[in-house]
Amino acid sequence: MLQSQYRWKIAEPYPAVRDELARELQISPLLASLLANRGIDTSESAHRFLHGRDESLYDPYLLLGMDRAIPRIRVALERNEHILIYGDYDADGVSSTALMIHLMRRLGASYDIYIPHRSNEGYGLHNHAMDWAHQQGVSLVITVDTGISAVEQIAYAAALGMDVIVTDHHEPPAVLPEAYALINPKIPGCPYPFKGLAGVGVALKLAQALLGEVPAHWFEIAAIGTVADLMPLHDENRVIVRRGIEAMRASAFPGIEALLQISGVDMAAVSSVNIAFALAPRINASGRLDHAGRAVALLTTEDADEADKLAHELDLLNKERQQVVNDIVGQAIEMLEDKISGSGLPPVIVIAGEGWNVGVVGIVASKLLERYYRPTIILGIDPETGNCKGSARSIPGLDIYEALTDCKELMDHFGGHPSAAGMSLHRDRLEQFEQRLHHFADARLLPEHFVPVAEVDAECRLGELNVNVAEQLELLQPFGMANPSPRLVLRKLRLREARKMGKEKTHLKLVMEQDGSMLDVVAFGRGELADFLQPGSLVDVLGELSINEWNGKRSLQLMLQDIQVTASQVFDFRGEADPVGLMERCTRIFHQDSADRAPVAAVVGPHSPFRKTSSLNDDRIWVYDKNTGILPENESADLAVKDTVRTLFLLDLPGTIEQFNALWTIFPKVENIVVMHSKNGYHGRLETPDREQFKRIYVLLRKLGTGPLDEKTILPALSRQCSISVRMMSRVLEVFEELGFVHREDGILSCVPNPPKKELTSSHRFHELNEAAEMERYLLDAGTPQLASWMMSRLEGVS
Repeated sequence: MLQSQYRWKIAEPYPAVRDELARELQISPLLASLLANRGIDTSESAHRFLHGRDESLYDPYLLLGMDRAIPRIRVALERNEHILIYGDYDADGVSSTALMIHLMRRLGASYDIYIPHRSNEGYGLHNHAMDWAHQQGVSLVITVDTGISAVEQIAYAAALGMDVIVTDHHEPPAVLPEAYALINPKIPGCPYPFKGLAGVGVALKLAQALLGEVPAHWFEIAAIGTVADLMPLHDENRVIVRRGIEAMRASAFPGIEALLQISGVDMAAVSSVNIAFALAPRINASGRLDHAGRAVALLTTEDADEADKLAHELDLLNKERQQVVNDIVGQAIEMLEDKISGSGLPPVIVIAGEGWNVGVVGIVASKLLERYYRPTIILGIDPETGNCKGSARSIPGLDIYEALTDCKELMDHFGGHPSAAGMSLHRDRLEQFEQRLHHFADARLLPEHFVPVAEVDAECRLGELNVNVAEQLELLQPFGMANPSPRLVLRKLRLREARKMGKEKTHLKLVMEQDGSMLDVVAFGRGELADFLQPGSLVDVLGELSINEWNGKRSLQLMLQDIQVTASQVFDFRGEADPVGLMERCTRIFHQDSADRAPVAAVVGPHSPFRKTSSLNDDRIWVYDKNTGILPENESADLAVKDTVRTLFLLDLPGTIEQFNALWTIFPKVENIVVMHSKNGYHGRLETPDREQFKRIYVLLRKLGTGPLDEKTILPALSRQCSISVRMMSRVLEVFEELGFVHREDGILSCVPNPPKKELTSSHRFHELNEAAEMERYLLDAGTPQLASWMMSRLEGVS
């Protein structure tokens, strides 16, 4: 049995709406169902969503503050005032700044830009930056993707004689800055009909208000920031990103073209997914490890050679960023495991480390959230000053911005969204900061909030899917927040093949079948699962449809996101060279939802070397026993609640069928049986009883006389004459003893002169020998399918 990583939450179907949309638009029922699930329930709105290319943008003057900002900018242009564009260092801030540079160039403005250094300065406006701007002769500051919380800094700028126009999209605080103009669709009372604009979206609206109509290729830059900042891709954002992608396929920007090339993206087929996973990480790498100005230069250069040089630099920075992230993740996990040893995971994870690059702590927080599924805050500590800068990532059950607001007096600065935020504070306040967050989360989070949920669009059968259906689903593009790539669940697929692929064998390729239809399933980075998926099994999968093109042939493919096997399974790892390592792998794969070793037990033989293996001390170890079947070997096993054991490791061969059967009595809820004993080195093999063989052995015994005979002497001799093991010969004598053919006592054997006439099959020992021989034949000689089938039949028979 293989548990799914997520709880699959399948959307409620709307059959009436689905059937109407499918009929009127001549689309597949699946696409119609997905549209209905996204709230698009009329043929008119569905046609506009799928095929609309002429959607208009909202009037920018609906944004509160726009009617005040535009006249001020026009005055600045007329008077040739020096304007400062103040941006941010993430991909949205970089895009916003680049867009404003293109706007300033087009307007012929006198301008400068300022983006704070992530590590040295941190997020937001800074007074020293205002001092610098004043020295440069700036009289008007326009912020992009920042400023809505900068009450003190904007007041300071005003005191220096500079007007500040804020364009931002972050959550506004209770007290707003007294800027010349505040433009943010989330400001209370703002009538703008769409609240989900990115920072670059708000900048685009400012450009639209100034120019009337913005150049089509500027949407490329707006699309990057919108997708990178995880803004909802519906309403106006859908228009912005769709126009941006269309322009990007024949990009007018040398920097974007160079970045697509270095990322290995086909320009003609660029999508929102490419923006999210190819462009955005490289743009972000600039601000994380260096200064965001390099990325701004890439998006604003008009020189192809410079663009190529900058794109290569960003690519190298991104590779360096990946290594830095991996190092910090490893350290953070080690610190967390030490911190929670014996106490369990807290409601909010807070980990801080000296010298950690604050430019990547957000990524680290995301990775720990993915691993532990808890709201996570990762902070880098400056060892000299003790100042901490961090990033938070949260789960749907906790608004992290609200949580930070609750303890705002402990921080020097904070800002963000319900799912992500940033903050700074001194290390002396870390403990109190963590306790306050725990208290806040404890009052709001319930146990179900800690179970990751995968939102599923539909459940269908394989026969409903084909290349044409997959092509229709592409009409839902661009995919992103609030308009995700469709997730489908298919149940009871028969697994025909499971193998690792890729140069390092880190990826997974499955071949599935249902009702005669075949499907290739691919999962990147999950090659290890191939060892735990058995051909012939019935499997449930969750994934996204795609079309694989190879040698001119187009075929349906599913990109796997989750998988489960609901039936119990037997895994054949006989002769495994590293049993302890395998146990760790299995525990990680089978029980990723468990915080302890509770679901796992291992069984060893009485003379097994594993009884002395220190690396198994924390595991529940049981040992085969000739009287009771199995006994607990250590304290962990002795205290175990046996009904909780779901995976059983058989490190050694059981000695008797009674010992084998005892496993299923002791562990009635076992789901996975991992067989790991050696197939070699068993010299005392039992054989299936043969009547003629028994007759021959009895004749040989009678020839030796009535006795008394020393068993230690005659057993090896009889073993050699009959070509069977000494152990087998001893079991034969047990049968003869039960039937009254011989008498045995204290190692002395005597033949009964006039034995009773009894059939071999009347002996209980004979049947035990038959079952034990069959057990050994399967456990040592059978192929994997035969072994699995036999073990499952025994398990079902005992239960």
